[in-house]
Parts: sequence; C-alpha cells; structure tokens
Amino acid sequence: MSGKENKLSETVCETVVPSDDKKTLYEIERSIIKRYRKNIWSKFVKAIKEYELIQDGDRIAVAISGGKDSLLMAKLFQELQSHGNSNFELEFIAMDPGYHPDIKELLIENCEYLNIPIHVYESGIFEIADRIAKENPCYMCARMRRGALYGKAQELGCNKLALGHHFNDVIETILLNVLCSGNFKTMLPKLKSQNYEGIELIRPLYYIEEEYIKRFIQYSGIWPLNCACMVAAKKIGSKRQEIKELIEQLKKSFTNVDMSIFRSAENVSINGILGWKKDGKKHSFLEFFDED
Repeated sequence: MSGKENKLSETVCETVVPSDDKKTLYEIERSIIKRYRKNIWSKFVKAIKEYELIQDGDRIAVAISGGKDSLLMAKLFQELQSHGNSNFELEFIAMDPGYHPDIKELLIENCEYLNIPIHVYESGIFEIADRIAKENPCYMCARMRRGALYGKAQELGCNKLALGHHFNDVIETILLNVLCSGNFKTMLPKLKSQNYEGIELIRPLYYIEEEYIKRFIQYSGIWPLNCACMVAAKKIGSKRQEIKELIEQLKKSFTNVDMSIFRSAENVSINGILGWKKDGKKHSFLEFFDED
C-alpha cells in the first residue's frame, strides 16, 4: 500500500481490502464476463431485461461516487455497450460534495485506470448538510446529492440516471421500513423523478449481491472510496448497519432468508393485509370485506 493509500485508510472502503496484485484493465474487463459471469454479469443483464431499464435511444447518466458499487456499475455499462445490442449513450458523472483533495485525486486516478471518462463537478454538499442538519447530516446529504445528480443528468441531456444500489440495499430497505418506520416498501428498480421532468432513475445492480461486488473489487486491486465524508466518519454505527448485521444473524437460522425478504416485496397478497396506500390515499381491507 502506498503512502497516499495509507493516509486514506480511514476513508477508503474499509470492508474491501484489494489484492496486492493489481490487475490490468484487460484482466478487469474480461473478469466481468468470464470470472464473474454468473454472479455479476448475468444478474446485471437480467435486471435490465426483466425491469426494462434501458431502451434504444436512451442517454444514461451513470453516477460515480468512487465506491465499489458505482465503479463496477460503470464497467458493466461499458461492457454492455461494447457487447450488447442496445443503442444507448453514456455519461459518467462524478459529483465532488467536498472531498479532501487526496480523496478526489484517488477517485480520478481510479477512473482513469479503469478507463471511465468521468465529468467531475463540485457541489459543496458536505459543508451545507453539516451546517443545516448538524446532528444527523447523512439523510440531508443523501437527498441533496440525489437532487444534484438529477440536475447534472438533465443538464447533460440525459433521460435516465443510474445509481449503484444492489440486492443487499434492497432487502435492508425492506427491513428498515418494517422495523423502524412501520410500513412496507423498498427501493424500486426504476422510478420517474417527481421534480426533474423527463428523468427516470434506474438501479441496474438490483439483483447483484454485495459479496460479489466486494470480490470483484478485491480481484481488481482497486482501492474504492467509502462515503469519504469526515462528518460521517465520526459517527459510530447506523440503523442500516444494524439491519445488515441482523440479516447476517438471521441467515444462520433461516435458509435463504435474504431471498425470502426480497421475494416478500414481489408477493404481497392484497387479501392478507390490513391496509395500503395508493397515490397518497389510505385504503382498508374493510372496503372490500362485504363484497360477494
């Protein structure tokens, strides 16, 4: 590990320790469709087909945070564009929310090594979120970052914005909502923006498990960024991390519990629930109780 990487050890992704053997760009790109074909490439293609995430003529803004998920997503899109049949354009956008200069340099170096042609633009969101939501800036930061990405995508003439949320993010969101918010919902594979007309958000890593993303990054030898926010780095723990640990505990007692959680969002029985919301309006099972 170089001196720069050692200094950044607290802000690079601590859960992924790359191999000492940094792979060439050719080896990294080949591994996607060979070594990780079953657990990464095939699931990426499956999500795109099943959820109709890409159509001919799309211009897609691929959001690059510098983390493991977005770096893999960028390479998957490049491989799809090279080997797939879809006629679409890509714009790789990287927002600088206020990174330390060394962090920003690492982001740029990683993208250059991986041949990802990024548009880097500044937003100052870290400082703003810390100022207006000092006790819990992460939620505010996430909302502001999403809005900034939508805005940049629109500015570049894109009709879609791709984010790197993966399978584990999906099931963790289901449990977070059930256990902490008292509702049942999750991240959808795609949705239309309410505030940016003509922009659709897509999540092409929807079926890909985080474990295989980590394996890909470890194999590649790349040092990805974590959140890289010094405010968040001082916070200990989070509800999402607690949910992640809970799922790991449940897996010891329940076979395929992660997939069962995921499928629960596909197999909701209207006849077996007390109520639901549609377009902001609440409904009750009593509305249909006396129907023949």
